[in-house]
Amino acid sequence: MHTAILVENLGKRFQRFHAEKPVTFMEAALLGWRRIKPVDDFWALRGVSFEVAAGEMLGIIGHNGAGKSTLLQLLGKVAYPTEGRIKMNGRIGALLDLGAGFHGDLTGRENVFVTAIVAGLSEREVSRRFDQIVKFAELEAFIDNPVRTYSSGMTMRLAFSVAIHTDPQILLVDEFLAVGDLAFQTKCLSRITEMKERGCAIVFVSHSVGQVERLCDRALWLKRGRVVAYGEPTVVAGQYAMEMRSQSQQRTPHRPPQLTRAGTELRVNENRFGSQEIEITDVRLQPNSILETGDALCIEIDYQSHQPIDTAIFCVTVSQEDGTTCLDVNTSDMGIPVPRISGKNTIRLWCDRLDLCSGKYFVNVGVFKEDWAYAYDYHWHVYPLVVESEVPAKGILTPPMRWEMVSQVVAS
Repeated sequence: MHTAILVENLGKRFQRFHAEKPVTFMEAALLGWRRIKPVDDFWALRGVSFEVAAGEMLGIIGHNGAGKSTLLQLLGKVAYPTEGRIKMNGRIGALLDLGAGFHGDLTGRENVFVTAIVAGLSEREVSRRFDQIVKFAELEAFIDNPVRTYSSGMTMRLAFSVAIHTDPQILLVDEFLAVGDLAFQTKCLSRITEMKERGCAIVFVSHSVGQVERLCDRALWLKRGRVVAYGEPTVVAGQYAMEMRSQSQQRTPHRPPQLTRAGTELRVNENRFGSQEIEITDVRLQPNSILETGDALCIEIDYQSHQPIDTAIFCVTVSQEDGTTCLDVNTSDMGIPVPRISGKNTIRLWCDRLDLCSGKYFVNVGVFKEDWAYAYDYHWHVYPLVVESEVPAKGILTPPMRWEMVSQVVAS
Protein backbone atom coordinates (compact mmCIF):
# COMPACT_ATOMS: atom_id res chain seq x y z
CA MET A 1 0.00 0.00 0.00
CA HIS A 2 1.24 3.50 -0.84
CA THR A 3 1.59 6.25 1.75
CA ALA A 4 -1.58 8.39 1.87
CA ILE A 5 -0.46 10.82 4.60
CA LEU A 6 3.09 11.84 5.41
CA VAL A 7 3.77 14.26 8.27
CA GLU A 8 7.32 15.38 9.06
CA ASN A 9 8.40 17.54 12.01
CA LEU A 10 5.05 19.33 12.07
CA GLY A 11 4.64 22.39 14.26
CA LYS A 12 1.93 25.00 14.77
CA ARG A 13 2.51 28.18 16.76
CA PHE A 14 -0.21 30.53 17.96
CA GLN A 15 -0.06 34.00 19.45
CA ARG A 16 -1.60 34.63 22.85
CA PHE A 17 -3.27 38.02 23.32
CA HIS A 18 -4.23 40.04 26.36
CA ALA A 19 -7.42 38.83 28.05
CA GLU A 20 -8.91 42.31 27.62
CA LYS A 21 -7.76 42.87 24.03
CA PRO A 22 -9.64 45.81 22.44
CA VAL A 23 -12.05 44.91 19.67
CA THR A 24 -12.65 48.44 18.35
CA PHE A 25 -10.40 51.46 17.65
CA MET A 26 -12.20 53.40 20.39
CA GLU A 27 -11.44 50.68 22.98
CA ALA A 28 -7.82 50.55 21.80
CA ALA A 29 -7.48 54.30 22.25
CA LEU A 30 -9.04 54.24 25.71
CA LEU A 31 -7.38 51.07 27.06
CA GLY A 32 -4.01 51.45 25.39
CA TRP A 33 -2.56 50.33 22.08
CA ARG A 34 -0.21 47.89 23.77
CA ARG A 35 -3.06 45.50 24.43
CA ILE A 36 -3.45 44.98 20.68
CA LYS A 37 -0.06 43.30 20.47
CA PRO A 38 0.31 39.59 21.35
CA VAL A 39 1.50 38.85 24.90
CA ASP A 40 3.52 35.80 23.88
CA ASP A 41 3.61 32.76 21.60
CA PHE A 42 2.84 29.13 22.34
CA TRP A 43 3.24 25.91 20.36
CA ALA A 44 0.04 23.88 20.00
CA LEU A 45 2.06 21.23 18.13
CA ARG A 46 5.81 20.67 17.84
CA GLY A 47 7.96 17.98 16.27
CA VAL A 48 5.09 15.70 15.19
CA SER A 49 5.93 13.04 12.59
CA PHE A 50 4.00 10.00 11.36
CA GLU A 51 2.61 8.38 8.23
CA VAL A 52 -0.60 6.61 7.34
CA ALA A 53 -0.78 4.10 4.51
CA ALA A 54 -3.78 3.60 2.26
CA GLY A 55 -6.17 1.20 3.96
CA GLU A 56 -4.80 2.02 7.41
CA MET A 57 -6.50 3.70 10.38
CA LEU A 58 -4.51 5.88 12.79
CA GLY A 59 -6.01 6.68 16.19
CA ILE A 60 -5.00 9.88 17.96
CA ILE A 61 -5.47 10.09 21.72
CA GLY A 62 -4.64 12.61 24.42
CA HIS A 63 -6.17 14.95 26.97
CA ASN A 64 -8.09 18.08 25.99
CA GLY A 65 -5.58 20.69 24.86
CA ALA A 66 -3.08 18.07 23.69
CA GLY A 67 -3.25 19.33 20.08
CA LYS A 68 -5.49 16.64 18.54
CA SER A 69 -8.01 18.98 16.91
CA THR A 70 -5.23 21.32 15.76
CA LEU A 71 -3.56 18.36 14.04
CA LEU A 72 -6.78 17.44 12.22
CA GLN A 73 -7.25 21.06 11.14
CA LEU A 74 -3.75 21.09 9.65
CA LEU A 75 -4.36 17.78 7.86
CA GLY A 76 -7.67 19.12 6.54
CA LYS A 77 -6.02 22.38 5.40
CA VAL A 78 -8.31 24.44 7.61
CA ALA A 79 -5.09 25.86 9.09
CA TYR A 80 -1.48 25.85 7.93
CA PRO A 81 1.64 24.72 9.79
CA THR A 82 4.30 27.04 11.18
CA GLU A 83 7.01 24.47 10.46
CA GLY A 84 7.38 21.01 8.98
CA ARG A 85 5.46 19.56 6.06
CA ILE A 86 2.33 17.55 5.27
CA LYS A 87 1.91 15.46 2.13
CA MET A 88 -1.60 14.19 1.37
CA ASN A 89 -2.23 11.82 -1.55
CA GLY A 90 -5.92 11.65 -2.42
CA ARG A 91 -9.29 13.34 -1.99
CA ILE A 92 -9.93 14.34 1.62
CA GLY A 93 -13.18 13.83 3.48
CA ALA A 94 -13.28 15.60 6.83
CA LEU A 95 -15.53 15.53 9.87
CA LEU A 96 -13.63 18.00 12.00
CA ASP A 97 -16.74 19.44 13.63
CA LEU A 98 -20.01 17.63 13.06
CA GLY A 99 -22.21 19.70 10.82
CA ALA A 100 -19.88 22.71 10.90
CA GLY A 101 -20.23 23.09 7.13
CA PHE A 102 -24.02 23.09 7.26
CA HIS A 103 -26.13 26.25 7.05
CA GLY A 104 -28.93 26.17 9.59
CA ASP A 105 -31.50 27.93 7.42
CA LEU A 106 -30.97 25.56 4.48
CA THR A 107 -32.80 22.25 4.38
CA GLY A 108 -31.03 18.95 4.78
CA ARG A 109 -31.43 18.38 1.03
CA GLU A 110 -29.82 21.72 0.17
CA ASN A 111 -26.99 21.17 2.63
CA VAL A 112 -26.24 17.75 1.15
CA PHE A 113 -25.78 19.27 -2.31
CA VAL A 114 -23.70 22.21 -1.09
CA THR A 115 -21.43 20.11 1.13
CA ALA A 116 -20.92 17.30 -1.38
CA ILE A 117 -20.15 19.70 -4.25
CA VAL A 118 -17.63 21.55 -2.07
CA ALA A 119 -16.09 18.12 -1.32
CA GLY A 120 -15.49 17.60 -5.02
CA LEU A 121 -18.55 15.85 -6.48
CA SER A 122 -20.44 17.18 -9.47
CA GLU A 123 -24.13 18.05 -9.15
CA ARG A 124 -24.99 14.99 -11.23
CA GLU A 125 -22.94 12.73 -8.92
CA VAL A 126 -24.68 14.18 -5.86
CA SER A 127 -28.10 13.61 -7.43
CA ARG A 128 -27.20 10.01 -8.19
CA ARG A 129 -26.05 9.36 -4.61
CA PHE A 130 -28.61 11.52 -2.82
CA ASP A 131 -31.03 8.74 -1.90
CA GLN A 132 -28.18 6.61 -0.53
CA ILE A 133 -26.94 9.52 1.59
CA VAL A 134 -30.37 10.17 3.08
CA LYS A 135 -31.10 6.47 3.65
CA PHE A 136 -27.81 5.91 5.47
CA ALA A 137 -28.48 8.95 7.68
CA GLU A 138 -32.02 7.65 8.38
CA LEU A 139 -33.50 11.10 7.70
CA GLU A 140 -36.03 10.43 4.93
CA ALA A 141 -38.82 12.12 6.90
CA PHE A 142 -36.76 15.22 7.78
CA ILE A 143 -34.53 15.87 4.76
CA ASP A 144 -36.60 18.87 3.61
CA ASN A 145 -36.65 20.51 7.04
CA PRO A 146 -34.16 23.28 7.95
CA VAL A 147 -31.03 21.85 9.56
CA ARG A 148 -31.45 24.22 12.54
CA THR A 149 -34.43 22.05 13.54
CA TYR A 150 -32.24 18.91 13.69
CA SER A 151 -30.95 17.42 16.90
CA SER A 152 -27.19 16.98 17.32
CA GLY A 153 -27.60 13.28 16.52
CA MET A 154 -29.47 13.99 13.29
CA THR A 155 -26.85 16.54 12.24
CA MET A 156 -24.08 14.06 12.97
CA ARG A 157 -25.74 11.31 10.95
CA LEU A 158 -26.19 13.56 7.93
CA ALA A 159 -22.63 14.97 8.13
CA PHE A 160 -21.15 11.49 8.46
CA SER A 161 -23.25 10.15 5.59
CA VAL A 162 -22.23 12.98 3.22
CA ALA A 163 -18.55 12.52 4.10
CA ILE A 164 -18.47 8.79 3.39
CA HIS A 165 -20.43 9.08 0.14
CA THR A 166 -17.95 11.50 -1.49
CA ASP A 167 -15.47 8.67 -2.17
CA PRO A 168 -12.61 10.09 -0.06
CA GLN A 169 -9.19 8.45 -0.25
CA ILE A 170 -8.43 10.09 3.11
CA LEU A 171 -10.98 10.47 5.92
CA LEU A 172 -10.36 12.75 8.92
CA VAL A 173 -12.78 12.14 11.77
CA ASP A 174 -13.12 13.81 15.16
CA GLU A 175 -15.12 11.48 17.46
CA PHE A 176 -17.45 10.06 14.77
CA LEU A 177 -19.11 7.72 17.28
CA ALA A 178 -19.73 10.35 19.92
CA VAL A 179 -23.43 10.74 19.16
CA GLY A 180 -26.07 8.26 18.07
CA ASP A 181 -27.64 5.04 19.20
CA LEU A 182 -25.90 1.69 19.24
CA ALA A 183 -27.47 0.53 15.99
CA PHE A 184 -26.22 3.60 14.09
CA GLN A 185 -22.77 3.31 15.69
CA THR A 186 -22.58 -0.28 14.45
CA LYS A 187 -23.53 0.84 10.94
CA CYS A 188 -20.79 3.49 11.06
CA LEU A 189 -18.23 0.91 12.13
CA SER A 190 -19.28 -1.40 9.32
CA ARG A 191 -18.92 1.38 6.73
CA ILE A 192 -15.55 2.46 8.13
CA THR A 193 -14.33 -1.14 7.80
CA GLU A 194 -15.54 -1.25 4.18
CA MET A 195 -13.73 2.02 3.41
CA LYS A 196 -10.50 0.71 4.92
CA GLU A 197 -10.74 -2.46 2.85
CA ARG A 198 -11.15 -0.32 -0.28
CA GLY A 199 -7.93 1.53 0.58
CA CYS A 200 -9.16 4.65 2.39
CA ALA A 201 -6.67 6.05 4.93
CA ILE A 202 -8.40 7.17 8.13
CA VAL A 203 -7.24 9.45 10.94
CA PHE A 204 -9.51 9.16 13.96
CA VAL A 205 -9.38 11.34 17.08
CA SER A 206 -10.87 9.74 20.19
CA HIS A 207 -10.91 9.90 23.97
CA SER A 208 -11.88 6.23 24.09
CA VAL A 209 -8.94 3.91 24.61
CA GLY A 210 -11.18 0.94 23.82
CA GLN A 211 -12.20 2.36 20.43
CA VAL A 212 -8.59 3.01 19.45
CA GLU A 213 -7.51 -0.49 20.46
CA ARG A 214 -10.44 -2.09 18.65
CA LEU A 215 -10.52 -0.06 15.44
CA CYS A 216 -7.05 1.29 14.67
CA ASP A 217 -3.95 -0.20 13.07
CA ARG A 218 -1.66 2.28 14.82
CA ALA A 219 -2.03 4.94 17.49
CA LEU A 220 -0.46 8.32 18.28
CA TRP A 221 -0.50 9.78 21.80
CA LEU A 222 -0.18 13.56 22.02
CA LYS A 223 0.59 15.45 25.21
CA ARG A 224 0.95 19.24 25.26
CA GLY A 225 1.49 19.22 21.51
CA ARG A 226 4.24 16.61 21.42
CA VAL A 227 4.29 12.90 20.59
CA VAL A 228 4.56 10.71 23.69
CA ALA A 229 4.13 7.37 21.92
CA TYR A 230 3.47 6.13 18.38
CA GLY A 231 2.99 2.54 17.28
CA GLU A 232 0.84 -0.51 18.06
CA PRO A 233 -2.57 0.64 19.35
CA THR A 234 -2.68 -1.82 22.25
CA VAL A 235 0.70 -0.61 23.49
CA VAL A 236 0.08 3.12 23.02
CA ALA A 237 -3.49 3.01 24.37
CA GLY A 238 -2.29 0.92 27.30
CA GLN A 239 0.38 3.50 28.18
CA TYR A 240 -2.17 6.31 27.94
CA ALA A 241 -4.71 4.47 30.10
CA MET A 242 -1.98 3.64 32.62
CA GLU A 243 -1.06 7.31 32.98
CA MET A 244 -4.70 8.32 33.46
CA ARG A 245 -5.18 5.56 36.01
CA SER A 246 -1.96 6.50 37.78
CA GLN A 247 -2.99 10.15 38.03
CA SER A 248 -6.35 9.13 39.48
CA GLN A 249 -4.84 6.61 41.89
CA GLN A 250 -2.32 9.12 43.18
CA ARG A 251 -5.15 11.48 44.01
CA THR A 252 -7.50 8.86 45.48
CA PRO A 253 -7.70 9.40 49.25
CA HIS A 254 -7.45 6.40 51.56
CA ARG A 255 -10.82 5.69 53.13
CA PRO A 256 -12.70 2.62 54.38
CA PRO A 257 -15.03 0.76 51.98
CA GLN A 258 -18.47 2.24 51.46
CA LEU A 259 -21.67 0.40 50.59
CA THR A 260 -23.88 1.32 47.63
CA ARG A 261 -27.64 1.21 48.00
CA ALA A 262 -27.56 -2.34 46.56
CA GLY A 263 -24.95 -3.43 49.10
CA THR A 264 -21.88 -3.51 46.83
CA GLU A 265 -18.64 -2.37 48.45
CA LEU A 266 -16.84 0.60 46.92
CA ARG A 267 -13.13 -0.03 47.51
CA VAL A 268 -10.62 2.69 46.64
CA ASN A 269 -8.18 1.84 43.85
CA GLU A 270 -10.03 -1.42 43.19
CA ASN A 271 -13.45 -0.52 41.85
CA ARG A 272 -13.38 3.16 42.75
CA PHE A 273 -10.83 5.76 41.65
CA GLY A 274 -10.52 9.53 41.90
CA SER A 275 -9.62 12.54 43.96
CA GLN A 276 -13.14 12.75 45.49
CA GLU A 277 -13.29 16.51 44.91
CA ILE A 278 -16.59 15.54 43.32
CA GLU A 279 -18.17 12.38 44.73
CA ILE A 280 -20.69 10.12 43.04
CA THR A 281 -23.07 9.38 45.91
CA ASP A 282 -25.65 7.15 44.18
CA VAL A 283 -26.42 5.59 40.79
CA ARG A 284 -29.87 4.34 39.79
CA LEU A 285 -30.80 2.35 36.69
CA GLN A 286 -34.38 3.17 35.67
CA PRO A 287 -36.86 1.59 35.31
CA ASN A 288 -34.87 -1.42 36.47
CA SER A 289 -31.49 -3.13 36.31
CA ILE A 290 -33.13 -6.01 34.39
CA LEU A 291 -34.27 -5.05 30.88
CA GLU A 292 -35.56 -6.58 27.69
CA THR A 293 -33.49 -5.99 24.55
CA GLY A 294 -34.65 -2.72 22.99
CA ASP A 295 -36.01 -1.25 26.23
CA ALA A 296 -35.23 2.31 27.26
CA LEU A 297 -32.73 2.93 30.06
CA CYS A 298 -32.21 5.99 32.22
CA ILE A 299 -29.05 6.27 34.29
CA GLU A 300 -29.37 8.69 37.21
CA ILE A 301 -26.17 9.86 38.89
CA ASP A 302 -26.27 11.73 42.20
CA TYR A 303 -23.11 13.65 43.00
CA GLN A 304 -21.80 16.30 45.34
CA SER A 305 -18.81 18.60 45.47
CA HIS A 306 -17.17 19.84 48.63
CA GLN A 307 -16.04 23.04 46.94
CA PRO A 308 -17.20 24.87 43.80
CA ILE A 309 -15.72 23.47 40.57
CA ASP A 310 -16.19 25.37 37.32
CA THR A 311 -16.93 22.38 35.09
CA ALA A 312 -16.37 18.65 34.69
CA ILE A 313 -16.97 15.77 32.28
CA PHE A 314 -19.46 13.03 33.11
CA CYS A 315 -19.06 9.68 31.38
CA VAL A 316 -20.98 6.42 31.21
CA THR A 317 -19.82 3.12 29.75
CA VAL A 318 -21.59 -0.20 29.48
CA SER A 319 -19.22 -3.16 29.54
CA GLN A 320 -19.39 -6.91 29.55
CA GLU A 321 -18.10 -8.97 32.46
CA ASP A 322 -14.72 -9.42 30.73
CA GLY A 323 -14.37 -5.63 30.36
CA THR A 324 -15.32 -5.37 26.68
CA THR A 325 -16.84 -1.93 26.09
CA CYS A 326 -20.28 -1.91 24.44
CA LEU A 327 -21.13 1.77 24.89
CA ASP A 328 -18.88 4.72 25.76
CA VAL A 329 -20.34 8.25 25.95
CA ASN A 330 -19.52 11.46 27.80
CA THR A 331 -20.85 15.00 28.10
CA SER A 332 -17.77 16.57 26.46
CA ASP A 333 -17.95 14.63 23.18
CA MET A 334 -21.72 15.15 22.96
CA GLY A 335 -21.34 18.91 23.47
CA ILE A 336 -23.36 18.94 26.70
CA PRO A 337 -22.26 21.88 28.88
CA VAL A 338 -21.86 21.07 32.56
CA PRO A 339 -22.52 24.18 34.68
CA ARG A 340 -20.53 25.17 37.74
CA ILE A 341 -20.74 22.35 40.28
CA SER A 342 -21.52 23.14 43.88
CA GLY A 343 -23.23 21.07 46.55
CA LYS A 344 -25.55 18.17 45.68
CA ASN A 345 -26.89 17.60 42.15
CA THR A 346 -28.21 14.90 39.81
CA ILE A 347 -27.46 14.23 36.14
CA ARG A 348 -29.36 11.78 33.92
CA LEU A 349 -28.42 9.95 30.74
CA TRP A 350 -31.43 8.79 28.71
CA CYS A 351 -30.96 5.92 26.26
CA ASP A 352 -34.12 5.59 24.17
CA ARG A 353 -33.42 1.93 23.40
CA LEU A 354 -30.65 -0.45 24.36
CA ASP A 355 -30.24 -3.09 21.66
CA LEU A 356 -27.80 -5.31 23.53
CA CYS A 357 -27.78 -9.10 23.28
CA SER A 358 -29.00 -10.98 26.31
CA GLY A 359 -26.35 -11.26 29.00
CA LYS A 360 -24.82 -9.70 32.07
CA TYR A 361 -23.27 -6.24 31.85
CA PHE A 362 -22.05 -3.44 34.08
CA VAL A 363 -22.84 0.27 33.92
CA ASN A 364 -19.69 2.23 34.80
CA VAL A 365 -19.97 5.90 35.73
CA GLY A 366 -17.40 8.62 36.27
CA VAL A 367 -16.80 12.34 36.54
CA PHE A 368 -13.50 13.71 35.24
CA LYS A 369 -11.51 16.92 35.24
CA GLU A 370 -12.38 19.09 32.24
CA ASP A 371 -9.11 18.17 30.46
CA TRP A 372 -9.39 14.43 31.28
CA ALA A 373 -6.19 14.69 33.36
CA TYR A 374 -7.66 12.52 36.14
CA ALA A 375 -10.91 11.31 37.62
CA TYR A 376 -12.76 13.08 40.39
CA ASP A 377 -14.66 9.83 40.97
CA TYR A 378 -15.04 6.69 38.87
CA HIS A 379 -16.99 3.51 39.70
CA TRP A 380 -15.97 0.40 37.72
CA HIS A 381 -18.08 -2.79 37.57
CA VAL A 382 -20.21 -1.72 40.52
CA TYR A 383 -23.68 -1.43 38.96
CA PRO A 384 -24.88 -4.67 37.28
CA LEU A 385 -27.26 -4.66 34.32
CA VAL A 386 -29.03 -7.76 32.99
CA VAL A 387 -30.44 -7.79 29.45
CA GLU A 388 -32.90 -10.49 28.45
CA SER A 389 -33.95 -11.37 24.91
CA GLU A 390 -36.11 -14.00 23.27
CA VAL A 391 -33.93 -13.85 20.17
CA PRO A 392 -30.72 -15.90 20.47
CA ALA A 393 -27.82 -13.94 19.00
CA LYS A 394 -24.06 -13.76 19.19
CA GLY A 395 -21.94 -10.65 19.50
CA ILE A 396 -23.08 -7.49 21.28
CA LEU A 397 -26.15 -6.14 19.46
CA THR A 398 -29.68 -7.41 18.85
CA PRO A 399 -31.27 -4.60 16.79
CA PRO A 400 -34.81 -4.85 15.42
CA MET A 401 -34.59 -7.33 12.53
CA ARG A 402 -36.49 -9.93 10.53
CA TRP A 403 -35.85 -12.61 7.95
CA GLU A 404 -37.68 -12.50 4.63
CA MET A 405 -37.86 -15.38 2.17
CA VAL A 406 -37.98 -14.25 -1.47
CA SER A 407 -39.31 -16.82 -3.95
CA GLN A 408 -37.47 -17.21 -7.24
CA VAL A 409 -39.72 -17.08 -10.30
CA VAL A 410 -38.63 -19.74 -12.77
CA ALA A 411 -39.42 -18.97 -16.39
CA SER A 412 -41.24 -21.76 -18.16
